[in-house]
Amino acid sequence: MNILLWVLQIALAFMFVFGGTYKVLKGDTLKGYVPWLPRAGWSAVGILEVVGAVLLVVPAAVTGRPGLIPLVAAVLAVKTLAFAAYYGSRSLKLVAANPFVWDAPIGLVTAFVAIARYALSPLA
Repeated sequence: MNILLWVLQIALAFMFVFGGTYKVLKGDTLKGYVPWLPRAGWSAVGILEVVGAVLLVVPAAVTGRPGLIPLVAAVLAVKTLAFAAYYGSRSLKLVAANPFVWDAPIGLVTAFVAIARYALSPLA
């Protein structure tokens, strides 16, 4: 279980780093997905994702504070599932262009990591 969780954490870290960097650098292109979220809002979400991605891996590997991992995973899961709920309320078409198709599974996997690291296989 521990190996599976590490693989998921590293995969999620890569996805959140790349997604967060895109949101910080190209926030103007995302205006159509959430019209009420300004450019600075996309940048804030992107920074949250990049910092969260780093904290999914670094606390256990470097600082010796593995208790942060479930907390960070829960925050990222809530953010991702909130966006998935918003996108799902606008369209449930299962096409690659719909962000719901990407956010819902990523949010569920992140929630699984949070629960598993807290209850099933804690590092500390």
